[in-house]
Formats: sequence, C-alpha cells, structure tokens
Amino acid sequence: MTNASNVLLRIHTLMSKLPVNFRERVCEECNWSVPTFYRKIKLTEQNALSNAEKEMILLVMLEVFGQLGEELKSPPIVAETPQLRQVLSV
Repeated sequence: MTNASNVLLRIHTLMSKLPVNFRERVCEECNWSVPTFYRKIKLTEQNALSNAEKEMILLVMLEVFGQLGEELKSPPIVAETPQLRQVLSV
C-alpha cells in the first residue's frame, strides 16, 4: 500500500509536518533562530512579541494551513463529494 492510496497515512504525514513547517517559516520571516523561537514561546509578558511579529506569525499560520489544504487537494485523497467540496473551499 503506497502513501497515496492510504488516506489515513497521507493525512497523518502531512499534519505531522505542519509544526516543523510553521516553525521554519516563522524563523525565516522573523529572522529568528530555532532557540529564539522556543524562547519566545515560553515568554509570558504581554509585550513579548511586537505587533509586527504577531502579524507575521498569523500570516505564516494562514500560509502553512493553505499549503496543507493544497496538498490535500492534489491529488485528491477521496472522490470529491459536495460535502468535501464545501469543507475544502472554506
């Protein structure tokens, strides 16, 4: 059974890559090292992140989720149904 024919494996593999892709993109866009990324996660002060960093992180999140959606669409993991079309178009 290949990765393409096992829907559960394909989805799990794609979703497992999500946190790493997100971290890499945030580090790239914010010019942070990986240790800085994890230090920023642990900060509890209200102003731990600048407004520009917050905005960039949200944009990266949308980009990474969008890429995940595109990867799930091509090639389709199941025959397209009206319900699936509605979910994927959101």
